[in-house]
Amino acid sequence: MSPAPTTVHRIEVSPAPGHADPIAEALKREAAALGLPLSRASSAHVYLLQPDPVSPLSGQQLDRIRLSLLADPLTESARLGAAPIHASSLIEIHPLPGVMDPVAISVRQAIGELLKLRVAPLVSTGWRYDLHGITADQARTLASKVLANPVIHRIHSEPYHPAHFPEAQAHMGEVRSIPLLKLTDPELERLSRDAHLFLSLDEMQAIQAHYRSISRDPREIELETLAQTWSEHCVHKTLKSTIRYRAAPSSTPDPINWSNRPHHTLNADGSVTIHNLLKATVAAATYQLIADGLDWTLSVFADNAGVIAFDDQHAINIKVETHNHPSAIEPYGGAATGIGGCIRDVIATGLGARPIANTNVFCVAFPDVPSLPTGCLHPRRILTQVVAGVRDYGNRMGIPTVSGAVAFDNRYIGNPLVYCGCIGLMARDRVHGNVQVGDLIVALGGRTGRDGIHGATFSSAELEHSAADEFSHAVQIGNAITEKQTLDAIMRASVLPLFSALTDCGAGGFSSAVGELGKTTGAAVNLERAPLKYSGLTPTEIWISEAQERFILAVPAQNLAALQAICDEESVELAVLGEFAPPEGSSIASPDLRLLFNGQEVGRLSMHLMHEGIPTPHREATWSPSMRPAAQTRATASPDLSERLLALLAHPDIASKHWIIRQYDHEVRGATVIKPLGGPLARGPMDAAVIKPVPALKRGLAISCGLQTAMGDPAPTIGGDPYLMTLAAIDECIRNLVCAGADPGRIAILDNFCWPSCKKPENLGSLVRAAEGCYDAAIAYRCPFVSGKDSLNNQFTTEDGRTIEIPPTLLITGIGIVDDVARCISMDAKKSGNLFLLVGPHSRELGGSHHQQLFAPPPSASPAIPHTDLIRGPATAAAIARLIQSGLVASAHDVSDGGILCAIAEMLIAGSTPANPIGASLNDLDPAEAFSEAPSRYILEVAEHDLAAIAKSLGTIPHQVLGTLDSSGTLHFSGKSLGVEQLASAWLKPLDW
Repeated sequence: MSPAPTTVHRIEVSPAPGHADPIAEALKREAAALGLPLSRASSAHVYLLQPDPVSPLSGQQLDRIRLSLLADPLTESARLGAAPIHASSLIEIHPLPGVMDPVAISVRQAIGELLKLRVAPLVSTGWRYDLHGITADQARTLASKVLANPVIHRIHSEPYHPAHFPEAQAHMGEVRSIPLLKLTDPELERLSRDAHLFLSLDEMQAIQAHYRSISRDPREIELETLAQTWSEHCVHKTLKSTIRYRAAPSSTPDPINWSNRPHHTLNADGSVTIHNLLKATVAAATYQLIADGLDWTLSVFADNAGVIAFDDQHAINIKVETHNHPSAIEPYGGAATGIGGCIRDVIATGLGARPIANTNVFCVAFPDVPSLPTGCLHPRRILTQVVAGVRDYGNRMGIPTVSGAVAFDNRYIGNPLVYCGCIGLMARDRVHGNVQVGDLIVALGGRTGRDGIHGATFSSAELEHSAADEFSHAVQIGNAITEKQTLDAIMRASVLPLFSALTDCGAGGFSSAVGELGKTTGAAVNLERAPLKYSGLTPTEIWISEAQERFILAVPAQNLAALQAICDEESVELAVLGEFAPPEGSSIASPDLRLLFNGQEVGRLSMHLMHEGIPTPHREATWSPSMRPAAQTRATASPDLSERLLALLAHPDIASKHWIIRQYDHEVRGATVIKPLGGPLARGPMDAAVIKPVPALKRGLAISCGLQTAMGDPAPTIGGDPYLMTLAAIDECIRNLVCAGADPGRIAILDNFCWPSCKKPENLGSLVRAAEGCYDAAIAYRCPFVSGKDSLNNQFTTEDGRTIEIPPTLLITGIGIVDDVARCISMDAKKSGNLFLLVGPHSRELGGSHHQQLFAPPPSASPAIPHTDLIRGPATAAAIARLIQSGLVASAHDVSDGGILCAIAEMLIAGSTPANPIGASLNDLDPAEAFSEAPSRYILEVAEHDLAAIAKSLGTIPHQVLGTLDSSGTLHFSGKSLGVEQLASAWLKPLDW
């Protein structure tokens, strides 16, 4: 039956007869995994077009759209209207009103250009699935578990063909004040929570005192601005707080030497007062290294990304962010906007940088998690969707994703961690920007909508089972094409340059971006000038929206026309919102921020109040060292070393991540020297990626990370120490970079703390110990921190009131200079007859290891957490780098997850092929030493005739020959034999989704 006459046209695009339907085939696999008897399926992309009343679409125009634009004439069919339903059930998925639809935006622009329309039709897209063999109820189950997220999608059981698109109601224009002056302390706390401000009582009292001093209540937009600016996400107030740290008595000495540490006071009662934890640890290490002569950091802790020198003309900048809470609610959008926001941070550093590489790390629950609390998405779905979000955004922008990791723990069930990183290239003479009084406030890029409102404060809150309902407005959907267009415009404008400074609209939207840039100049902003996705937004919504792909530039008035011309050529929208200057009634010595809407003042704030008015918190931190009892095992101990090795290789932490890696374009731009997967079959897990940022130079950049969460795990079965965890993570990051050919004297690192609520003194105590580890390791390895980020409320409260805290998780990301990419080496085993050489200390400590998770310890093992030797560790890294540069190493791999045997197995998996099988015969290994994950250890493949020279170069650094490579295609060890392909099968299968 034909649909009733309508102003909305519907076009369906589906695979042509005889052509594959990969989307439907993937859906069948997902249905089988859920136990649903889906026998057959077909998919179609749905496009809904609503023409402007003054520009209706003719039948000829509709045919041209569907046949010339929306469908591939060789492989697809396109029809006008809905196809008849012949399946047992039908599901359609469409975005909810107001949710970003990036495909629709591109289609609308393309239709306008194709038909040369003055006003292109509005477009919305969706997907249709015709399903055979399942009932309507089963189809809804499949849709809710695989196809749709109710936070952003609407599920239909019949073809969706509305008469018109939803329209927003007009804003009435009232300026709302919030009664605050007379509130009691409990009422202040309730207002903070109910209004999603998430400010502490001290902070609410400070705001109340300010407004009492000027004898008026705050306007809504002012209170929201302070909430964004003072959020944990934006100001890092826990890490900047004054902390009194107390440790319980212990029978073992504390590995931290508390004397002579900057910004620390030792108290008579044995406690320690730390004056600004960030300044006293992470930042103190960097500034101390700079004072000691390290001269290649160009900008640290002062901009959107940290910057180091690459050569005399070029600089490298880097940033890593987290997007945890949004990804828990809507993993695809959360991860996509996470990587998109990090890319913007890199672009908006100094006077602009071009992104050249992306990274990502995900922490999720095990895919076989036994139960799922209400309000949580399944970890497999979360992982699948966060990978897809990062994949689509990076691939569409043409940025290679070259490095990453995945870690599993069931305590991430309600609060997954999504780390997104980006590296950029910039000219050394454009590292710094400086706003000038009188510069115009120019917004570039995407339009503003209600998406992402309260994103900064939401990220600073604790997740509860009702988060998806309460914070759906904080979810954002990104549009990589818009960001790519804006990047191109900014890069062209930067060369001239046409702007004095820029920043991106991330957390807090315009409020944070304008507030940061105008801190010393003041600003007057006309909010009605902001381009909107749809009408009806209030001034407050416009001001704090975190809609994606937006930048604020400070532009001298005389440069506006030239910037506008570039933006017109790049199809980028530009709007002049106001001016960076002290508004009337304020001075340059004490500038204000003034907000106007259609000429009416809707808000006014002192820049001093915004940036200096937040009270400095004083926190209590405690630490109770564990006696480290024996670990609770997840499986019965097996005496067979071969079974242990296979089980470790199959552990999701250790198993191959090829399913993820192969979704990313890690070679776009043609500069990737060492890829994430390597060896002759491209299946080996490389320690680090190496890229060549400047094609004309032989110099390269190595990129990797370190993550040693278990060594800091406070669970009684582990008894970890976050201080030792941090040392091990930094050591692991450096080992990874050195193994690829990086110079250990030119490595910069970043910290990303993800912690459970630090309102608990014991959680804050563990954060203190991790930060102290950052200081000691950075000084010892002479690797400065150049940037970082924290996320300190990562826990989930279930419907029955249980709180599931994540384990304290610290990601260390590192970049290292490779003097000559021709000297880079990879970890795949190369040649029969070579030797495997272990370099580094002996260790039988299994504390925090994967062997400890899976098995009872061997009799010779120690359950202690291994210590990183801060003298031998750096010396060993330097020695390995010298050996690699001298050409004496054929392959190198660090000993980390799984221990020595897993490292050797990975090297053989990477290097062996059916045509050229490579195996090895190893000397007998102590079982505990074989599976210890102690730091500062490397496996080198070397020629036997070079052994004397290598030993001389290593000097007193411990080293031993482990065995000999051969052409058997089998690993022989301790009386056991395993074929390399058997090892590969165990390693490849677990995450082969």
